Amino acid sequence: MVPIYIEYTFKVEPVQPATEILIAELGYAGFESFVETEDGVQAYIQQTDWNKDILDDINILQSPAFQITFQQKEIKQVNWNAEWEKNFKPIVVAETCAVRAPFHEPYNVPFEIVIEPKMSFGTGHHETTFMMLQHLLETDCKDKKVLDMGCGTAVLAILAGMRGATEIDAIDIDTWCVENSEENALRNDQGSINVMLGGAEVIPNDAAYDMIIANINRNILLQDMATYVNNLTKGGVLFLSGFYKEDLPIITESCNNLGLKFVQNKEKNNWIAAKFVN
Repeated sequence: MVPIYIEYTFKVEPVQPATEILIAELGYAGFESFVETEDGVQAYIQQTDWNKDILDDINILQSPAFQITFQQKEIKQVNWNAEWEKNFKPIVVAETCAVRAPFHEPYNVPFEIVIEPKMSFGTGHHETTFMMLQHLLETDCKDKKVLDMGCGTAVLAILAGMRGATEIDAIDIDTWCVENSEENALRNDQGSINVMLGGAEVIPNDAAYDMIIANINRNILLQDMATYVNNLTKGGVLFLSGFYKEDLPIITESCNNLGLKFVQNKEKNNWIAAKFVN
């Protein structure tokens, strides 16, 4: 039986950071997948998981700082792969890493990642993912234990594995992302990546990561920062992205208060990807 989905089309002003916060809150409410648009986001939830009060606990909808309107409708499941294939083009980072789909021609680069993102975030096209790939290419991953928070397609976890990381956990709150991450890990011969559904609460209690990658949004990063630091080895590296240049001071302050030292950051179109050391 083909599942019926409820599609919500949100128009958001200003688009950021409200869209990122909205996606995070909708994910916790049970929405499975998201497609960012020029003026907001489309969000999908199975009809069997939907109720008429589903948006009552979405706090950002009540925020006076943003204007958010929406429309909803029922839709049959569609071929999402066909939708993103229309516009998905390969990307190359630092001339050493390519991210492409299976239907693209291979690239002659040291690290070639083949993904089918379905509706998962993380093709490398977004500034934050692109910069995180840059950070990983500049970082020694050999024999490291790595955590990829908000893994999306697992593209960052996959690159860490290709660069020698031996233990990798990847976590996302979106069931589509978890399924897609597992598929992409196997597709890139990184079957040892352990993918988990949830947020920071599912990080193993005895985890001690040499490197944590968290590409989410400012509010979630601040909320979960202490958990990241508690699970980071002495001398371990924390990469954070998903926030804007103006948010860097508050992110840095939070890290400093927890004993982390700011190392550097990358910037692209006002987005930031920062590196901290424990």
